Formats: sequence, structure tokens, C-alpha cells
Amino acid sequence: MAVATQNSIERSSIVISVFSTTPGIGKTIVAINLAAGFAREGYKVCLADLDLQFGDVLNYLKLTSANTVAGAQRAMLDHPDTFHIRDFLVYYSYGGLNFAILPAPNQIYDAYQTDIQLVTDIINQLNYFDYVIIDLNSMFSALNLAILDLSTVINYVGVIDFLPALKNYKIGYDTLLRFEYEESKIRLVENRSDSQKLIESRDVERLLGEPFYHRLPNDYPSVNKSINTGMPLMFAAPDSRLTESFNNLVSRYINRPANSDVNVGTGGGLLSKVGKFFGF
Repeated sequence: MAVATQNSIERSSIVISVFSTTPGIGKTIVAINLAAGFAREGYKVCLADLDLQFGDVLNYLKLTSANTVAGAQRAMLDHPDTFHIRDFLVYYSYGGLNFAILPAPNQIYDAYQTDIQLVTDIINQLNYFDYVIIDLNSMFSALNLAILDLSTVINYVGVIDFLPALKNYKIGYDTLLRFEYEESKIRLVENRSDSQKLIESRDVERLLGEPFYHRLPNDYPSVNKSINTGMPLMFAAPDSRLTESFNNLVSRYINRPANSDVNVGTGGGLLSKVGKFFGF
């Protein structure tokens, strides 16, 4: 598909992709609260929903819009000389907080019309934001790999609550390394880290060969309140441990001292069983 591209644009924004190999583990919640956290710090932020089939960012924030990445792609193809991504952004505003959103397609059909080069060019046009947070789906698709390539940071999220979940997470991490992404670019984030589980975080880290960059505690009541109200956690549950943990994660990304991370258990005892599961 021939089209004038924007590859000559020098990207100045920091791109953080929120990625997982398992659906339904809170990836969109992570993306929304990272975007809100950076915006509260005074940065110009855009949250791009590239979970093209089942993107839920607008639903979570109780927003609606005809503007989507699919419409942006068509406009870039039809009118490359006059196209600008700002015409396809939606804005979340509450309590003095503002950040832009590039929504996923409203129709599943549009997800199958995606041109990887065009979507990559669209993301590059967001270079005037300080931070671009990208919510990806849970696959190693060609589009996801293209976005991971241009990302500054891969925020790799997992819920490690039983052995098959650990196997899935490790396979995903090993795959990222096989694609030669630098380990420093991949930030391992454990969600629901203090929920009841049979595998201790220390055993998981020993198996992965890398410590978790951050752990987010389990807090269903606060998450449910956030979804029901359509607000980021900082507004829906400002005093919750999960909100504090997101604040700390944002502080780490902007290299600002933060409160100590939420304490979670790191006892051992299951490493031999984990090793057997992986054939060690």
C-alpha cells in the first residue's frame, strides 16, 4: 500500500508499551493509570489503544467517540499532505487532569484492515507528547512487534498466580529476549502481586533471571470503583495501596524519589516444583 510516510519525524516522546502474553490481567488498567500519573506530573500525555479488536480504554473511562485509529489510518492514506493525528484524538479531563487518547476501532472489521506501516507512522506523529502510553493486545503480532521496536520501554505485565501462568509469562519474556530487545528496555511488572498464590515472587525472579521492576498489589474493590466511575484510581480510590503503588511506578519512570514499594511476600520453598514444571 503506497503512501507518503512520516518516518522522517524525529520522535522526542518517551513511548511506554504496556504488553502481556495473557489477556485479562489488568493491562488496560495499568495503561490508563500510567497515563493519568504522568499527566498529573505535568507532562503532555497520549494513551494509544492498539488492542485493535477489543480495546476498552474509552469504555473504562466512560467516553465515546467516532474518532479511532482506523479513521486516522484512512485519513493518512487518503490525504497524506493534510493529515494530522491531533484531529483524531479524544481527551480525558477531570479534576484539572488532562490527557489525550487515540481510541481503538469501534468495529472489529476495522481491526483486520490495519496497515502496520501506517499505524507506526501515526504513532510517530504523536512525537509532540512527552509520554505516549500504548495499550497492546496479548499477541506477538506483526503490529505489536513493530510497536515494541519503537518503544522506549516495554512494560511487561503478568499475574503469576499458578504454574501455567508462570510458564506463559516466562515464554513471553524469553521471546522478547530472542527478538533481541535489551533487558534494560523490558520492565517486568507483577500485577496482583499479593493475592493468594502457590508461587512466591522470589522463585519467579530466580526462574526468570531478572527481578521484577515493580509489583502492583491486588485491590479488586478499588479497581471496580475505578471502572464503575470511569475515573483513574487517583480519583476513584485516592487512598488505596494500589493508587500509591501506581504513584511509585510513575515516580520511578520519571526518576523521582518515591515511597517504598508495597511490601509483598518473597518467601521460598517452591523453586524445585517450578523447576520440574519447566523441565529443569
